[in-house]
Amino acid sequence: MDIVSIGGKLGLFFVPFLFALCFHEFAHGLVAKWRGDNTAERMGRLTLNPLAHADILGTFILPISSIVFGIPLFFGWAKPVPVDTRNLKNVRTDMFWIALAGPMSNILLAVVSAVVLFFLVRSPVLIEYHQTISQMLQMFILTNLFLAVFNIIPLHPLDGGKVLARFLPASINYKLEQNEQMTSLVLMVLLISGALSVLRIPVFYIFGLLMGFVGVGNSIL
Repeated sequence: MDIVSIGGKLGLFFVPFLFALCFHEFAHGLVAKWRGDNTAERMGRLTLNPLAHADILGTFILPISSIVFGIPLFFGWAKPVPVDTRNLKNVRTDMFWIALAGPMSNILLAVVSAVVLFFLVRSPVLIEYHQTISQMLQMFILTNLFLAVFNIIPLHPLDGGKVLARFLPASINYKLEQNEQMTSLVLMVLLISGALSVLRIPVFYIFGLLMGFVGVGNSIL
């Protein structure tokens, strides 16, 4: 096993994934604070430190194993940011924005990365590093788009389930929350079966739009 090659893959795939995941959770905590609940801040979760958000299995073991052993299923998660709804003025509306903050933070990272890539690949100073820079930033953009699209799926415990709750009768949403374990199982089955590969359609569509703006070839595809 080529250690240098593994290190390169970890740098290309795992590091962008880890930062995107931490930024996602940080965004939840930040918007929760803006909406009146500082629970995440008090518990040390309003940070980009990976150790504050890491779930040993979901953040490190599974993603790294997938990269090292070439497992085609690349998947992971972080510990959810705690929110005390008693501190919110309007629970339904506030939770909508707190939940939406996660996927939107990843969209923001993808767009900002595309803008950075636009200028970097046109810099004569960095011309000899264009391919490497392009590859790294494209992977970071793709990682963020996948996290955003996956998390907006309207099922609990994903962010999309909480976003959808804003538009559902309280009684129906209560039943959905009570069956969160069942929907979690459904999501896992869909993921393992490969059914969620359909997410590639919106992800690569948005990715194509961003690369069109940047004006570079898709060097990682």
